[in-house]
Amino acid sequence: MKLPRIVTLCLSLAVAPMLFAATPAGKYDELKQQLTDRLGIEINALTDSPIEGLLQAVTSHGILYVSADGTKLMQGTIYDLKNRMNNLTEAAMAQPRLEQLKPFENEMLVYKAKNEKHVVTVFTDITCGYCRKLHQQMQEYNDLGITVRYMAYPRAGVPSKVAEDMESIWCAKDPLKAMDDAKAGKSVPSATCKANIAAQYNLGVSFGINGTPSLILENGTMLPGYMPPEKLNDALSTLN
Repeated sequence: MKLPRIVTLCLSLAVAPMLFAATPAGKYDELKQQLTDRLGIEINALTDSPIEGLLQAVTSHGILYVSADGTKLMQGTIYDLKNRMNNLTEAAMAQPRLEQLKPFENEMLVYKAKNEKHVVTVFTDITCGYCRKLHQQMQEYNDLGITVRYMAYPRAGVPSKVAEDMESIWCAKDPLKAMDDAKAGKSVPSATCKANIAAQYNLGVSFGINGTPSLILENGTMLPGYMPPEKLNDALSTLN
């Protein structure tokens, strides 16, 4: 079922507590290893899900659901019909996203607001139209107290020409100016360094990102797509 965008936005902004009991440490370690070996992907956590008899796996490819005996696998979204249609799958990803972003904080390109009230992490591509539109309004976001941190998400994947260009931006003497130039359609001199564009891209994939821009809010909620400065500010204000 594809929900209207406004409904999706309201659901993704909901700050919902997890509505199921915490899983005892080590309870599913053996099954977690079996699934890791069988699926060939990283499983960061395997816990009880909101549905009895179904387990929730936080993986390098997003949230997956597994039968208790480990023989059935499904991918999808669980909503709580008794609690304003809260998106429980999104809520389950919020904290892991924040934790996985922390090691990348020194690699982000940061457009810092002078009077910072909010911090938003944006997975961006230098060739996408709405990414450029967002960037053109950077001063407006900053004036509202919104600091924007960029992570690289070349839509063509890695390796690709776009990924190489984004590496050049991250490795430039002045990365913010290089990003400004690239978002304005200007070429950026080739440069290489230890910037790990592939790791940033792969992190985005694990978050379930499949388009740009994608915004990660302060509570770990992900908003797909462009949001004008005032609307983003309104959305962020509801989190307080």
